[in-house]
Amino acid sequence: MQDDPRLAIVGVILAGGRAERMDGQDKGLLALAGQPMVAHVIRILRPQIGELLINANRNLDTYRALDCRVVSDDIGQFLGPLAGMLAAMNATRAAYLLTAPCDSPLLPETYAHRMVTALVRDQAELCVAHDGNRLQPVFALLRTELRNSLKEYLESGERKIDRWFARHRMATADFADYPTMFRNVNTPEELAVLEQEMNSRSNL
Repeated sequence: MQDDPRLAIVGVILAGGRAERMDGQDKGLLALAGQPMVAHVIRILRPQIGELLINANRNLDTYRALDCRVVSDDIGQFLGPLAGMLAAMNATRAAYLLTAPCDSPLLPETYAHRMVTALVRDQAELCVAHDGNRLQPVFALLRTELRNSLKEYLESGERKIDRWFARHRMATADFADYPTMFRNVNTPEELAVLEQEMNSRSNL
């Protein structure tokens, strides 16, 4: 990697899903502590990388207003996180792609550094975060040279993210000490609880 590894990494916030458990609302744009939920991810992730993209398949102008380049799925729509990863790979010349979902607003400031460290340590093609019990596959660092492999996989009709990961040299980054980063928001009830907790912290 370069002296400043951030310059070799493009990040993508995955906001291209249907959010069926959220009654179809665009999760990234739901209000959380006075801001769209995706804005919390942007604030933490942007300083860690060279450029930040948002993968979205609706409300594109609203996402663009957040000062990020927006990319939509190249293969179909709403095919899952792998399609969003491929769209981001196709939109950049950076060597690495770092992913994060739009509904996990509690990322650590060391996310990129720890993922890069694990990938370099194991001389891997991709790195996946581990919460101490299992892999968290939408938190990944990928070599963008894998774009052709990913395109072929999706075009074959496959969608399972773990099956595609298993085709490549994979490292894991241990985030067992930071379990809150994997706390996502899938229902209105979960959003309300997180809103209350964040407001309580800001009032301390």
